Amino acid sequence: MLVWVPTLEAAAALAGLPDAAVQVVSPVGGPLPAGADQVEFYVPPFFPVPAAIEIIGRMPRLRVVQALTAGVDRFLPHIPPGVRLCNARGVHDASTAEWVVAAILAAVRDLPYFAQEQAAHRWSYRFTDCLAGKSVLIVGYGSIGEAVERRLAGFEVEVRRVARQARDGVAPVSQLPGLLPAADVVVVLAPVTPQTIGMVDADFLARMKDGALLVNAALGSLAVTAALTAELRRGRIRAVLDVTDPEPLAPDHPLWEVPGVLITPHVAASTPVSVTRMLAFVRAQAERYLAGQPLQNVIEGQY
Repeated sequence: MLVWVPTLEAAAALAGLPDAAVQVVSPVGGPLPAGADQVEFYVPPFFPVPAAIEIIGRMPRLRVVQALTAGVDRFLPHIPPGVRLCNARGVHDASTAEWVVAAILAAVRDLPYFAQEQAAHRWSYRFTDCLAGKSVLIVGYGSIGEAVERRLAGFEVEVRRVARQARDGVAPVSQLPGLLPAADVVVVLAPVTPQTIGMVDADFLARMKDGALLVNAALGSLAVTAALTAELRRGRIRAVLDVTDPEPLAPDHPLWEVPGVLITPHVAASTPVSVTRMLAFVRAQAERYLAGQPLQNVIEGQY
């Protein structure tokens, strides 16, 4: 079996696999890399360029595409019949949930303001808000949402949950409009689907209460950037964004300059823990495939 992986670290994680040859290949365009017609198990890069996705349809022996991310919307249109697409659900839960909690705390305690004042050598005392007593609404309550809630335990918050379909303790997305006005913090973690793209639009934002905080750790396309920029300019809500649309933001993009927003460059899952768990999961998946065992996280239908 020929396996393509995007990095030397991934190749090292697969060292010693029986009956497997592992090559480091990260397609960037141009001529088809040698060996593409022999690849059975393909691991695209964490941040794949279009060429690294489009090549999937040019691998006649391909049987498995193992993504390194939980979101696989970019891959879905390119998966041929007979090829199994697997995501990395669960791998990045700890890192992403930690970022979400850090983002909330930084915003409610005004840490960006104090960082600016420190840089200017100013001792600028001021009263701040706090997380205790707040209502946190998690939109897209999956494994990362569960991890966020576990980490919020002890902060004296009320957590409400929304997902595509109702289940015990989780409201269906149809109830989202009625839940937004009561939430102090709205955390967006929904997967990218035709139904969720642009869900954080002008109506969504208008329903948020005055002074509420929006936290987007899903993907930038879930929010309508123009609507979000306009609402932030009014100063009625605040936001912390790990993802944007477009991404990366151009240096002159107006989102950089609006008040009340903290932006990080898609780093929520970029931690040693995520890397270690990601590589271990890829190894386990390759071993399952070689042994003829069922793969985990196979995407079938909507995810």
